[in-house]
Amino acid sequence: MTTSNDIPLAAKPIDRAAHHRTDNDWLAAAVKRDDVLIFLMQKGKPLIEGGRSDRTAQIGARPGDKARNLVWLGPEAMRLYPRAEMVFLGKDKAGAPIFAINMGEAYRLEGSLIEGLGDFEDMRSAAATLPAMQANLASTARSILEWHRSHRFCSKCGGESVVAEAGWKRICPSCSAEHFPRTDPVAIMLATKGDKCLLGRQAGWPAGFWSALAGFVEPGETVEQAAVRELEEEAGIKADPANAEYLFCQPWPFPSSLMVGILIEADTTEISVEQDELEAARWITREEARQVLAGTHPDIYAPPAMAVAHHILKTWAMRDS
Repeated sequence: MTTSNDIPLAAKPIDRAAHHRTDNDWLAAAVKRDDVLIFLMQKGKPLIEGGRSDRTAQIGARPGDKARNLVWLGPEAMRLYPRAEMVFLGKDKAGAPIFAINMGEAYRLEGSLIEGLGDFEDMRSAAATLPAMQANLASTARSILEWHRSHRFCSKCGGESVVAEAGWKRICPSCSAEHFPRTDPVAIMLATKGDKCLLGRQAGWPAGFWSALAGFVEPGETVEQAAVRELEEEAGIKADPANAEYLFCQPWPFPSSLMVGILIEADTTEISVEQDELEAARWITREEARQVLAGTHPDIYAPPAMAVAHHILKTWAMRDS
């Protein structure tokens, strides 16, 4: 049985050791330890071994055979960019502290002390090749650092806020308001009816790419209610929230969502697509779904394996009818 712990970007999390976030003395000593592990981010991209691929993950492509790792640095990383923002992510099994550093847009690898060790890679491409724990770390760091990049000013008084608690909070010096990273819940659902499931596609997607439907949870809604609302808004399919089955969830750092995977039995089958949301929707059989996952379907590509939609489709497809 697949659980959230098996899903890409969520698998093999480290001990976040959150009690250290408010201990400035401990943090100051931790970044100087010989066993400290530090990796770099820039504009949401992790520094990983090897040259930059100059592409985002391609729909229908299989992951490469060669795994790529984060470029791990020790305490010397603090000398690379003294003004960099830093996030304490936790400890590994050996107790080594792990930090991510945001290098800022002005930083250049060319001519630096670490030139040649790796390159900043698009997060979607990096996630397809990083080992599970490293993908989780890079995903977490991306969400936190991108939140800092876009939330520098206090929403209460407009003053510039400052980083606190090892990167997990911002405080406004002017009015003392505290701000925390946000995570936006998204219902991502596969509607089913007997031996069929519903897939949709957006106009801007590559030819042949279809996926599960999804939408943000609105204030005052449950995840199941959001799934039903989005299903009807996007494809005209009606369902009852009571018939929703929760599967698993996935942190999705684009910029910072929690994708909540759901199967839901539909009450109706007639499709009426809202063009503002989808280009098309279609029902496929369980056997077709298995072909999609195997890469043998004549005109549908599966969502990439790093996406929770892939695992929702796989969970349903592999069940007995």
